[in-house]
Amino acid sequence: MTQLADDVGASTLRKVAWRLIPFLGVLYFFAFLDRVNVGFAALTMNADLGLSAAVFGFGSGIFFVGYILFEVPSNVMLERFGARIWIARIMISWGILSATMAFVQGPTSFYAVRFLLGIAEAGFFPGIIFYLTCWFPSQHRARIIALFMIALPMSSVIGAPISTSLLGIDALGLQGWQWMFLLEAVPTILLGLAVLALLPDRPSDANWLNAEEKRWLQGELAREHADNTQGHASSLREALMMPRVWRNGLVYFCILVGLYGFGFWLPQIIKSLGDMTNAQVGLVTMIPYTAACIALVLWGRHSDATEERSWHVALPSLLGAAALTVSGWTASPLIAFVALCLAAVGIYSGLPAFWALASRGLQGAAAAGAIALINSLGNFGGFLGPAAIGMAKTYTNSFAASLLFIASILAIGAAVVIWDRAREQRAMTMVRQV
Repeated sequence: MTQLADDVGASTLRKVAWRLIPFLGVLYFFAFLDRVNVGFAALTMNADLGLSAAVFGFGSGIFFVGYILFEVPSNVMLERFGARIWIARIMISWGILSATMAFVQGPTSFYAVRFLLGIAEAGFFPGIIFYLTCWFPSQHRARIIALFMIALPMSSVIGAPISTSLLGIDALGLQGWQWMFLLEAVPTILLGLAVLALLPDRPSDANWLNAEEKRWLQGELAREHADNTQGHASSLREALMMPRVWRNGLVYFCILVGLYGFGFWLPQIIKSLGDMTNAQVGLVTMIPYTAACIALVLWGRHSDATEERSWHVALPSLLGAAALTVSGWTASPLIAFVALCLAAVGIYSGLPAFWALASRGLQGAAAAGAIALINSLGNFGGFLGPAAIGMAKTYTNSFAASLLFIASILAIGAAVVIWDRAREQRAMTMVRQV
């Protein structure tokens, strides 16, 4: 009977993963592409609009102000109305606003559209993380989240050469960067419509699961929920007041300072290493993100296999910090580029383990609100990272100081994770002694 249950469980999880993860990955691919393609547009847009490095950095980061303000309300609405309707709403609205980036005229309109784009996209990523907790038991989540999040660096692997090639278009009175925003927004809007037809809200709505598979999956999730009621949050208010949620928000802030500071500025950093065309920059930019894709999946699998989370978050952040420090201060373009590749590996590979750790012990409305809060706190880093690099580049005419700043923030995040792990181990030791 146990072997039969194991077989049903394994086949059910495989079926759910094949049905949901590729589709969700495509959604995330275009979400992130529409968020960071401004970094490729900057190769020509900044000169066309007269945007300084400081203005571009601030405009890139202001996206996260709107995102943060509406993050928790958006995720609560997703839990109330269901993923199918709410994710479709998010994608269609942000696709339309992403297309309007083609018509910004200067700093003011650049800031305004980026701010509104953040409001439109608020809730998408934490909504998906919450959605995955409704389908996959916690012991499988790092691997599943890794498969989903591979779309994040993949959007740059594939998007980099596409985006830079679109910069060469000059037709109908529009520049290449304007065509890039318009053309890359279209799939997002179409996918938003597809969500309404293809995405089930919960296992009971999945007509591609048979009765036995639904029964096993719902039973497994209900059992996990019952096990988690002791010592874990059971309400939205309780979850938002948990110190662990706020500590995880701080760690995610540190990670995203690195991720977005790195992501928005990488095309310009790579271009500063040598005399390259925009198309060549796009091709070279693929390399660090390809390395990140491989590391993200392998490290996520290793985290599930060892059932360890904290060190799988801390060690990549320390690697990223060391690599960014080397890249900023070496005089060798080759060493700087190798260090950038290692930095990408470090920044991205710890994300699946982080979300498996952060979502532990959270269910229902408590999970939706807490995950959104963690993401909101983290996305302050999305504002600080790009803005800090822009300010430092403006006043020092170099990326060295800003990369060192980002490296120090990543190291702080790793230290918080290690400290929190030690604190939890001490608490467990005291409980056992009692």
